[in-house]
Amino acid sequence: MIRKLLTASVLALAAVAVQAQPYPAKPVRLIVPFPPGGGTDILSRLVATKLTEVSKWTVVPDNRAGAGGTIGIAEAARATPTGYDIVMGQKDNMVVAPWLYKNLSYEPTKDLTAIAHVAYTPVVIVTRTESKFKTLKDVVDAARAAPDTVTYGSPGNGTTIHLAGEIFNGAAKIKMRHVPYKGSNPAMMDVLAGNVDLMVSSLPSAMGQIKSGKLRALAVTSAKRSSSLPEIPTVAELGYKDFDVSTWYGLFAPAGTPKEIVTAVNAEVNKLLATPEMKAAIIAQGAEPQSMTPEQFGTLLKTDYLKWKDIVKASGAVIE
Repeated sequence: MIRKLLTASVLALAAVAVQAQPYPAKPVRLIVPFPPGGGTDILSRLVATKLTEVSKWTVVPDNRAGAGGTIGIAEAARATPTGYDIVMGQKDNMVVAPWLYKNLSYEPTKDLTAIAHVAYTPVVIVTRTESKFKTLKDVVDAARAAPDTVTYGSPGNGTTIHLAGEIFNGAAKIKMRHVPYKGSNPAMMDVLAGNVDLMVSSLPSAMGQIKSGKLRALAVTSAKRSSSLPEIPTVAELGYKDFDVSTWYGLFAPAGTPKEIVTAVNAEVNKLLATPEMKAAIIAQGAEPQSMTPEQFGTLLKTDYLKWKDIVKASGAVIE
């Protein structure tokens, strides 16, 4: 008990000391819980770069990858709540992982504070351009003819993207074999090399290869088509009624971060998201910019947190 009280006192004094200076009085570390090259990394670096340019803050991305993004989130949850350690979280590690991992060290709705929603994006099902799969129907037909032989890669076990593949398995009554990777980039390299048949990916992670003609997009998993790829049908349009899986990205800080800092960061991010340049940059990556207040983003977190409990349970997925 004494140790807890002393720790709380130290944190409170640290917060007071930081608040005595204009925020930010030093560089802000933006933890990126996935490797370089993936959708989270792309959006994180875009936000960091633009905040540094427009707000004259110094925001430094710091990749802390592993365990489906949970290592980076856990590090943010343990950080001193002064506003100098924030993290780009997303649905994977904030609302899905807690129901998958048996011994997760953080509870998102208690150990982290929602600061600013940045964007949301559909998941996309892709294959290399030379693949025999020209349509989603081709995939379904092959998987039905030979269960567990069609393979799909994902950024890791327990991610929204992995579960989107499993949910599609259930909707189509097929069995594709999941191949997990440590991030989007290695999965992308293997699908391009033909080592796996498909990749289920966030749209920002795949957009560059789709635009370059190296990947063929078969379908997006959101309820409506992406404004970035309006020619690509949704899974629902292709006969799987009400199919809707998407993900979101946003900034979080350790619980206890002063409200005035949360408000300040939210205001700067929302101001950035309102600029035509930032909107265009995010859409170019396959995401859809969307601003929220900290309260609105916190409500989204809590709503999705409870919703995905049932989805994960129904999938049967568990990570030790």
